[in-house]
Amino acid sequence: DPALRAASSGAVLQTGARTLTLERTRIMGVLNLTPDSFSDGGRFLSDRGVDLQLVRAEAEAMLRAGADLLDVGGESTRPGAAPVSEAEELERVIPVLNLLLELDTIVSVDTRKPSVARAALAAGCHLINDVSGLTDEAMLEAVAGSSAGVCIMHMQGQPEDMQVDPSYTDVVAEVREFLERQVGRARSAGIPDARICLDPGFGFGKTLTHNLELLRSLAELRVDGLPLLVGLSRKRMIGALTGAEVGERMPGSVAAALLAAERGANIVRVHDVAETAQALKILEAVRT
Repeated sequence: DPALRAASSGAVLQTGARTLTLERTRIMGVLNLTPDSFSDGGRFLSDRGVDLQLVRAEAEAMLRAGADLLDVGGESTRPGAAPVSEAEELERVIPVLNLLLELDTIVSVDTRKPSVARAALAAGCHLINDVSGLTDEAMLEAVAGSSAGVCIMHMQGQPEDMQVDPSYTDVVAEVREFLERQVGRARSAGIPDARICLDPGFGFGKTLTHNLELLRSLAELRVDGLPLLVGLSRKRMIGALTGAEVGERMPGSVAAALLAAERGANIVRVHDVAETAQALKILEAVRT
């Protein structure tokens, strides 16, 4: 849709000293440092904790394959996941963050704890990816007091219970209203639009029907031209639609990323970077 392209053609996301231009759909590569993440839990852990060499090798491979950002998480937010302590999350995230900041890329930290966000920002993190959508006043203050970017995501409930019985009268309208409200709060706290991107939160307190409605209506979720970040990679909805187990969901995930990009997603958060990058190149060639 040319209108979607026009809406984001001049958009940028300011992340500290780094600026991400959004003339094309960008790729955020996922690096989970948890033992229990739904897709790649435990992959980077050894008896001695996080294997930094393995993380760095994977990060460099993602960048070579076409990732524009890297997203690091130390607490699983899969449905039913139990929270981890602040100390444990910091122990997982900060050494990896320091390592990744040596690379020529934008590094995002996926956390809902203000204390972890503050430590990450002090270390030089470029973007806070907050699944709780800046609903915590302390998180809002932490981001506002920095120059980093922020991703505001919608979630109904908490990871422990969000998939028990998600319910909406109009999921598209309600998610948009939340995002609008939180953008207003961010602005009031002094965070400029150039540092904000928005995530509808696929799978975070949504049924398959809700997720499909949101994907169909993605363009309607854009608030004042702010960038949209979409994370569909390997999620339960891919399995529900295809019957594929988590490790076999790459083709469905790539298809979902392409559909999101066609509907205006500025950033897609993915595990399978090389495959997604190749597919997006075809999409860009068709668009031009």
